[in-house]
Amino acid sequence: MDFSIASILLLDGLTNGAIYALLGMCIVLVFTVTRVIFIPQGEFVAYGALTLAIFQTGQVPGTVWLLLILAAAAALMELASEWRHRGRAAPAFVAALRTFVPAAVVAGISAWAAPRGFPLLVQALLTVCIVTAFGPLVYRVAYQSLAGASTLVLLIVSVGVHFAMTGLGLLFFGAEGFRNPSFWDMRMPLGPLNVSGQALVIFGVSAALIVVLWLFFERSLYGKALRATAVNRLGARLMGISTQGAGRLSFALAAFLGALSGLLIGPTTTVFYDSGFLIGLKGFVAGVIGGLASYPGALIGALSVGVIEAFGSFWASAFKEVIVFTIILPVLLWRSLASGHSDEEH
Repeated sequence: MDFSIASILLLDGLTNGAIYALLGMCIVLVFTVTRVIFIPQGEFVAYGALTLAIFQTGQVPGTVWLLLILAAAAALMELASEWRHRGRAAPAFVAALRTFVPAAVVAGISAWAAPRGFPLLVQALLTVCIVTAFGPLVYRVAYQSLAGASTLVLLIVSVGVHFAMTGLGLLFFGAEGFRNPSFWDMRMPLGPLNVSGQALVIFGVSAALIVVLWLFFERSLYGKALRATAVNRLGARLMGISTQGAGRLSFALAAFLGALSGLLIGPTTTVFYDSGFLIGLKGFVAGVIGGLASYPGALIGALSVGVIEAFGSFWASAFKEVIVFTIILPVLLWRSLASGHSDEEH
């Protein structure tokens, strides 16, 4: 270990940490709004990277057909729910169409554009639209009817959604891994480092998204509605804020950031159908370091996870995952001792 090697490892760790920061903030966002520990967050990352890879081959990605299937299921559930509550056909069909049509439009445009070989940025935009559309649909199908359930029940549902999305990823993408082209083919020497354009893209996009998220929650009406739902769901409902709408919006944001993370990480590593699980778990570790409540804490935790992973892979590559996930134990122990209460008090 010398200064040049340490610099390379630090750059690599911060690059990965920027991706984990986005995922960690997604997990914090979803948990604070819906109380869902969203384990499948990493699947959105894998879906984003693999969807762009299939676009690059000129074929229609399997996520297009999966999106249509999920939209049809969500529309049928919305139809049945509205029919049961209102007892009238017209509002029920309107609600079903409102759920199905946006996803169908995205799927139709993507299927039309896939064989036409559009530039990389256009394919990346279509990929983001496809994966983002999954977020509200996943919430509607798997979580909305269980919004009042305990955190443990929602966690069990998350595990089931994770296995379902992983299995569907194998079905639609196959077991072969893909690596996407870089968005910026450039090398810039910086002392002992050779900084790639893709690393600069990752840092720039991650920083921009973090700033946009801060502005969204601090300045926009929808962001304040999400914060109100996170603080007090009943109070937000009494003030006219739809908790179902807040849940769908939080899942849409999680899917959007997951898709962008997949696009950013795709050129740096080979992504398989099940690669999202480990990536998502590292984002979860970052979220736990932030107490599943603090966005700055999740950001600091994510950068720490990335750096520890990089140096751990140098010193003990066979145990780097063990080292990363062991971090969560002292954090949980410290939070348990600092909470100042016991289970009997509840």
